[in-house]
Amino acid sequence: MNLISKTEQILKEVLQKNNFDEENIVLSVSSKPELGQFQYNGAMGLAKKAGTNPRAIAEQIVNGLNEYDIFENVNIAGPGFINISYKTEFLKEYLTEISKDMSENVKKYPSKKVFFDYGGANVAKALHVGHLRTANIGEALKRLTKLVGNEVMSDVHLGDIGRQSGMVIFQLREEHPDWVFFDKDYTGEYPTEIGITNEDLERIYPLASTRAKEDENIMEEVRRITAELDKGYEPYVKLWNIIREISVENIKKTYNSLNAVFDLWEGEADSYPYIDEMLDILRKAGCLVESEGALVCNVEEETDKAEIPPLVVIKTDGTTLYATRELATILSRKKRFNPDEMIYIVDNRQGMYFEQVFRTSYKSGLVDKDFKFQFIGTGTMNGKDGKPFKTRDGGVMKLETLLNEIKEETAKYVKDNEAMSAEEQKDVSDKVAVAALKYADLLPNVEKDYIFDLSKFCSLEGKTGPYILYSAVRMKSLLAKAESANYEICGIYSQTEKDIITKVLEMPIRVDKAYRNKTLSEITEYIYEIDSLFNKFYAENRILTEEDEAKKKTWLFLTNLVYQVNKLLLDILAINIPDRM
Repeated sequence: MNLISKTEQILKEVLQKNNFDEENIVLSVSSKPELGQFQYNGAMGLAKKAGTNPRAIAEQIVNGLNEYDIFENVNIAGPGFINISYKTEFLKEYLTEISKDMSENVKKYPSKKVFFDYGGANVAKALHVGHLRTANIGEALKRLTKLVGNEVMSDVHLGDIGRQSGMVIFQLREEHPDWVFFDKDYTGEYPTEIGITNEDLERIYPLASTRAKEDENIMEEVRRITAELDKGYEPYVKLWNIIREISVENIKKTYNSLNAVFDLWEGEADSYPYIDEMLDILRKAGCLVESEGALVCNVEEETDKAEIPPLVVIKTDGTTLYATRELATILSRKKRFNPDEMIYIVDNRQGMYFEQVFRTSYKSGLVDKDFKFQFIGTGTMNGKDGKPFKTRDGGVMKLETLLNEIKEETAKYVKDNEAMSAEEQKDVSDKVAVAALKYADLLPNVEKDYIFDLSKFCSLEGKTGPYILYSAVRMKSLLAKAESANYEICGIYSQTEKDIITKVLEMPIRVDKAYRNKTLSEITEYIYEIDSLFNKFYAENRILTEEDEAKKKTWLFLTNLVYQVNKLLLDILAINIPDRM
């Protein structure tokens, strides 16, 4: 058990002994470090319930805490703020233990199975900067959820069927009318390869989309092709499967470069085997009603303060749509993996749609009432003008293009380093680039828009990925240069050292808050704070050349402690630490 949880448990025992009832016991960092490391502020609330003096209650709590041999200087400030510090000998043992496995310094929860749906790339389309936040946030929240004791699964949930499929097939038919996929009299085996690349697809889709928007006859043909594909017309299904494979290979490459790792690479099309069963469940529950030729599910509730329109499940022409496949996907996941919770990380603008889907799932009995859905809406990355990030010529920026621009900026940190091979220079600059991008993306609250400033976020100063990596590499290098790995905490010699230790002890509070609120900003801010403290400590001391052996061992121990914190939390953010910069 981490020290914060242990202390909160002790507080609970003390309160129970004094016949105080307090469900939510929260320990926080002391607002006055000179009085203690941490603070408990519950005495005022307890006094209000009991109608008595909060300081009198605080005194009872302090007396109870003093019976435990891990505390020192437990005192009361103001009307009843209780300040708590730990004995140095106890801290030595605890810090030594967690330095072996920093994950022990994290609050754990009873295990449950959580399914994450994020990414959401569309087949045959180029990944653009709009796909960045869901990938980064989803990956980090998944790793965080696992760290606190849960079993996790993730699915990229590709948009691999729908209008874009009809457009691409239409354009391919225009350009390659001789392909057997378009010969209605063909009865042989269909090819498993076609002579196009992902670059071709990135040209084909925008072209087809523009043509369809400008010509209603073309749009109608696209709709017809899409409907035939939806109903399983074999030539189109075979062709689309090839297109999907070509596109997904490139999508995987881009997501891998962001360290986004998915357990499943499924898409909307994988839900088709479950659609009939899903519709049968909705029908038996009386959820499907006809409306203007379509089948819908009414999901409004009496407590709604705003209108929640019905969810369209089957279109007027009898074909499926996104919601149909969403519901079938939920059924598929429940039957195959039986998760306790599903978390969707999607653009903020999809909030209404997912509310409709979740309500339909509960109303129909597709999931039990105690099953938990959670929609996490993300803000957007904007340019300096406050508008969605664009290319220099005003077009939608491909994610790969943004990554390359950042890599060009971060390459300057290793460009003239003769000690590195060209291969190592590229590896380091790539890791720094990903850190710059991900740290900037995870620094604001997930639901907020933010402005991405390339030069600012690639800087070695301030709250940036390069600054964080440079700090971690400094620690790593310092430990590598030490003559021995035989270091330990022998004593505490300065206020900065005390501050570092308190900051390490604070980690469970910040990680737990990040987990409960489903935001990564707590972690990004915390890493910056502890690294800034370390850099202050580094500037104050000549660690490797210190002649006092006890101090040197302690300082190396603290260096390793902060490095282990960085290593654990940067892994949560899916940021890799290079060996040097």
